Amino acid sequence: MAKKVVATLKQKGGVKYAKVVKAVKSEKTGAYTFREEIVTEDLVKERLK
Repeated sequence: MAKKVVATLKQKGGVKYAKVVKAVKSEKTGAYTFREEIVTEDLVKERLK
């Protein structure tokens, strides 16, 4: 199934996606956790704010 999704993303004129990994600090323990999202390329800067 993953191959089918990848193949549809590579079509001409398709939307380009990017994986955003953001470190988030916990208020209770002070440890960092990582949050991963797959967003379109035009929303990358907005998600990193």
